[in-house]
Amino acid sequence: MKPDELNLILEEGEGYLIEFKEKPSHIDKEMVAFANGAGGRIFIGITDAGQIKKAPVTNKLKSQIQDIANNCEPAIKIKLETLDTVLVVHVSSGQDKPYSCSSGFYTRVGPNAQKMNRNQIIDFFQSEGQIRFEELMNLTFDGETDFDPDKLDHFLELSGISKVLDTRAILLNLGVAEKQEGSLIFNNTGILFFAKNLDRFYPHAGITCALYKGLEKVDVLDRKDFNKDIVSNVDNAMLFLRQHIPVRYEFDGSPQRIEVPQVPLEALREAVINAVCHRYYFEKGASVMVEIFDDRIDITSPGSLVKGLLKKDFGKKSLLRNPKIAGLFHRIGYIEKMGTGIRRMQNLMKETGHKPIDFEFTTFVTASFDRRVTLKKKSAPARMDEGLNEGLNEGLKSLLNVILKNPGIQTRQASTLLDNRPVKTLENQIKILTEKGLIERLGSKKTGGYNIKG
Repeated sequence: MKPDELNLILEEGEGYLIEFKEKPSHIDKEMVAFANGAGGRIFIGITDAGQIKKAPVTNKLKSQIQDIANNCEPAIKIKLETLDTVLVVHVSSGQDKPYSCSSGFYTRVGPNAQKMNRNQIIDFFQSEGQIRFEELMNLTFDGETDFDPDKLDHFLELSGISKVLDTRAILLNLGVAEKQEGSLIFNNTGILFFAKNLDRFYPHAGITCALYKGLEKVDVLDRKDFNKDIVSNVDNAMLFLRQHIPVRYEFDGSPQRIEVPQVPLEALREAVINAVCHRYYFEKGASVMVEIFDDRIDITSPGSLVKGLLKKDFGKKSLLRNPKIAGLFHRIGYIEKMGTGIRRMQNLMKETGHKPIDFEFTTFVTASFDRRVTLKKKSAPARMDEGLNEGLNEGLKSLLNVILKNPGIQTRQASTLLDNRPVKTLENQIKILTEKGLIERLGSKKTGGYNIKG
């Protein structure tokens, strides 16, 4: 390992495949957790805050670490690597799972080693015959022609990681690829995030969005299928929801009017991300569905509850079906805290006067959001388009309406919603609307977007 690679790891911090330890205390549970999962690396001599301690790596320390690995049940195979004052313990995914140490059985959940309870241990034994989809290597994926470096750059930008290493080293550190006989082999997690054409490899990994007339799946008013990559799928599904969810305006005396969507967008976003993170990817006959009816919005994920998680514990305990996928979403800030999403969604619905989200568990998990507000609020709804479209041609009107329904939208996103209208054309139309005082750009150059000027 080169110094630059270590600097990148220090910048990224601990994660699903990386653990920092200032001293080797309780390192046995970290070894067991990695061996029971996808493997990982333990960096001894680095604090939780990512600070390197200036303590020499001795032969006595190496011998101590090897003894700890041998005393696990069964013994864990490790490889030791010295980087100046840091000792790196490489732990491979074990071939004789489950592994245990003197304090019990552990598995890796996000950046932590979590002790498994009795039911989780039983489930581990029962499910060990089935390998996680996200960890499988795909030999048909060509890293030279099928990998999209622009998607990796976008991921690094979202996660705040500096690109100080070459692409191969970054992919290895993210845990989405491995070196085999001199070539870079991608696992399914890497394909889901960074494939040029995800639909070619996994057409079932996309999100289907539909708007219906009425309360049943009869008359389809609009439908979009997204399968670019799983991050873009989430973003595009949210654009679809923004496009079709009515917005009202409230005024609190401040210069800017307050936009209030019919259903809290943050709660819907959490549900879409959960559906992508926790879906059962071995099921190839169904995709994640986002469906808008007159009275509700249903978000459905293929696969029943994860084994070991009971209905009564749903929303109270966290058990990840796809921890590598969830870990990468966590890196880019799409998941804020493990295990708190359901409660946060329910709180948002309650605060906005809606009924609680109705969850249905079959061979699918469906979250149903009631569109009707049950609590009366003192606010006078205003016409969203009143006076805005006067004197505009059809091209300007359609762009203005898209911005109205999608506050903060960026030019390329608007292009997608307007049947791939050329970006150059949109830029000219945005200039006209800006000069007329109808829209304004808010936020930074990278993350900001266009809004109706209030």
